[in-house]
Amino acid sequence: MANVAKIPVIDISGSGGEAEQLQVAKELVEAAIEHGFVFIRNTGNDIPVEAVEGAFDISRKLFSAPLEEKEKCKYEENNRGWLSMQYEVLDPKNQRVGDFKEAFNFGEFVDGKAQQPIPDTIAQYEGQVGAFRDLCYQMCLKINTLLGIGLQVEPPDFFTTAHLREKGTSGTILRFLYYPPLADTGADREDVRAGAHSDYGSITMLFRLKGQAGLEILTREDTWAPVPVTPPGTEGDAAPPILVNIGDLLSYWTNGLLRSTVHRVVFPGPGKGAVEGETDADPRYSMAFFCHPVGTTPLTPVPSERVRQFKAPPPSSALAAQPDPAGEKVLTADGHLNMKLRASYLQFYKDKE
Repeated sequence: MANVAKIPVIDISGSGGEAEQLQVAKELVEAAIEHGFVFIRNTGNDIPVEAVEGAFDISRKLFSAPLEEKEKCKYEENNRGWLSMQYEVLDPKNQRVGDFKEAFNFGEFVDGKAQQPIPDTIAQYEGQVGAFRDLCYQMCLKINTLLGIGLQVEPPDFFTTAHLREKGTSGTILRFLYYPPLADTGADREDVRAGAHSDYGSITMLFRLKGQAGLEILTREDTWAPVPVTPPGTEGDAAPPILVNIGDLLSYWTNGLLRSTVHRVVFPGPGKGAVEGETDADPRYSMAFFCHPVGTTPLTPVPSERVRQFKAPPPSSALAAQPDPAGEKVLTADGHLNMKLRASYLQFYKDKE
């Protein structure tokens, strides 16, 4: 087996008392500080396995839909819609071509209805996608609650309250992703399926399928390590664990204490870092829930003594020196997101001007 990333596996589904919750919260925070990534065991208590499998089935239908259907739902300035193959370039400094993937971003749903165009092929499943997105949202709140407890934030529900949709709209997105096998792309083995990047928001929840290789994280030793879909100890679970990582916003909000780790998706190939039992010979599907606070949330320092005492090294505090494009004195969640989107979709925004 390849020298895989050493990422902790945590079970947050327990219904134990306050002491158990505090222990889980501490483990979650330590993983966020040290690795920026953590496996959350998928027991089916928070998100039923059937809901995950159903969402993957819809994703397959979406990406196999006729091109003209998807083109009617093209990516828009609100970060919703379909992104075609090689549209996104997540690492422009090092990529010779765009990412070898397609993606579809779902924004909010109201009464089970998407507030954006969706392909006719999946129209009958609209409510099912909305329900899955709601399950992800509820789990996002649960994880944020645990992070608040683990960091001893005052009040403990500080993060959770900032993410409540009742308080306003946010940049939260459910993204379906499709990566074709190397043989179907015309790419070289050295090309990437998703360029090296860190995520934008507070946390990301990633769902993957057994046997599908490609994800790697950049370790503290500055080397790439593959992330197994099914880490040791979870082989007998009904579904692979949910991989959660800290985004740039939450790292910024906590002065760099919580780590936003760079990652990428590659064509590993035989003997080139692929995890035993995983392959890139078949299509790769994944689903990511990008969790963001309400857009108007000011990113003032998190009220936690541990955050206050942490001295961020220069690279972690670099974002603080960047001006907010909206000219706000205090960077908001929306201001942070818009700054990131403009950097990632430079050509799109140039075309809009």
